[in-house]
Order: sequence, then structure tokens, then C-alpha cells
Amino acid sequence: MFPVARAAQSLVARGVQHTAVRQAHRKHEPSFHDKYGTMVLLGGAAAFSAVWGYVFTGLKIEWGFSPVGRITPREWRE
Repeated sequence: MFPVARAAQSLVARGVQHTAVRQAHRKHEPSFHDKYGTMVLLGGAAAFSAVWGYVFTGLKIEWGFSPVGRITPREWRE
């Protein structure tokens, strides 16, 4: 290996080692997502379900989409 390339490789490796050591000694503080992520997700799912449940029950939707037997033809006027 060329001396310049070997020196560059050792500098990069040393930087990676220093970063790993620094991060290993730091205490991990929980972020917002670690603390509240699941609750926010469940709250959003509950709100979504409540809103759409209200919309679907408020509309007079008949869930049988086939009109057979429900529509009677009108008499033709001549």
C-alpha cells in the first residue's frame, strides 16, 4: 500500500474509533419519540377511528350495493 493511502486509512480508522468511544460513554437520554411515540400513535389511531366511525354512522349508507329488489320501476307515461 502507498504510504499516503496507509496514513489516510489510519486517520479515518482513528476517527471512527474516537467517535465510537465518545458515543459509548455518553448516557442515552430518551427522546420525545422514545417517551411518547407509542402513545401518540395509539392516540392518532383512536382519533382516526372515532372520526370515521362518526362519519360512517352519521351517513345513511346502506351497505348492500346491489339495487336488485330495492328499486321498483315507475310506470311509463305516454
